[in-house]
Amino acid sequence: MKFRRTLLGLALAATALTFGTGAMAQAAYKPEYKMSLVLGPPTPWGMAGQIWADLVKERTAGRINIKLFPGVSLVQGDQTREFSALRQGVIDMAVGSTINWSPQIKELNLFSLPFLMPDYQAIDALTQGDVGKQIFATVDKAGAVPLAWGENGYREVTNSKKPIRSPEDLKGMKFRVVGSPIYSDMFSAMGANPTQMSWADAQPALSSGAVDGQENPLFLFTVLKMHTVGQKFVTTWGYVADPLIFVVNKDVFASWTPADQAIVRQAAIDAGKQEIVLARKGLTEADKPLLKEIAAMGVTVTQLTPAEREAFVKATRPVYDKWKNTVGADLVTSAEKAIAARKK
Repeated sequence: MKFRRTLLGLALAATALTFGTGAMAQAAYKPEYKMSLVLGPPTPWGMAGQIWADLVKERTAGRINIKLFPGVSLVQGDQTREFSALRQGVIDMAVGSTINWSPQIKELNLFSLPFLMPDYQAIDALTQGDVGKQIFATVDKAGAVPLAWGENGYREVTNSKKPIRSPEDLKGMKFRVVGSPIYSDMFSAMGANPTQMSWADAQPALSSGAVDGQENPLFLFTVLKMHTVGQKFVTTWGYVADPLIFVVNKDVFASWTPADQAIVRQAAIDAGKQEIVLARKGLTEADKPLLKEIAAMGVTVTQLTPAEREAFVKATRPVYDKWKNTVGADLVTSAEKAIAARKK
């Protein structure tokens, strides 16, 4: 009888331990997770976050709920602080810009090397190949879990003064650039006067004429109606592109079950694929309808000939060479080989 009581006691203890462990595991999940974004919906970038959040909620049956915080509001709008805040746990997850995170992860400057990626196939050759895997390993080592690639797109130049067809056309003009030193180097190499400022500061500066131009993906031109802040000239030069990375804070990721980790990862991959289609819409079609839409706003759209583009390549080559060692010469060489071998 005593032996049976002992067995019963052990069984009850095991049951209590099982329920207790389950409760602890469930308690480790937050009611809501904070996702940082620079841009919200309806931009492709914002849609990347929205699609990811929706897929995760659906596929985890509500176990993981994600709230979007666009405008990098979790770091008071300072885009360059986003990755540090993510690593520290102020931010749970993000769809972030390789440009904005490059001050913390120097290898991400790869995508900002001037005229490295001549077409969308070149971007894909990097992000979807061995170079992308190397970059993810670097991001992981820097303190976050990278899951998938998205895209902010090629950054094209706009201004209020004149069509830009050569580096000489930029001489003396004031351009707003993002807060990464390589952008100041590039515009300085072309004779322009670059100034780093947030987009919140850039809009009134463009309106008043204190700044002549800026560079950004073209979907932003239509979303923000940039022609209303004096941007009457657009040149498509495709000098850099900005891939996005879907990431999760390491402690947050570790707090989920392996099954939920797999769900979040696959949801990021699926969202990234959908978002890349959105980011390229209107630009990959033969007639490039997005350029027609911009021209219909009374804007002069200039598309460079190969010879005209080559003049910009030559003007910025010293910047490329200077930054190659900062990025990592081996990584840059691997990228150049992957692009040369791409399927066009």
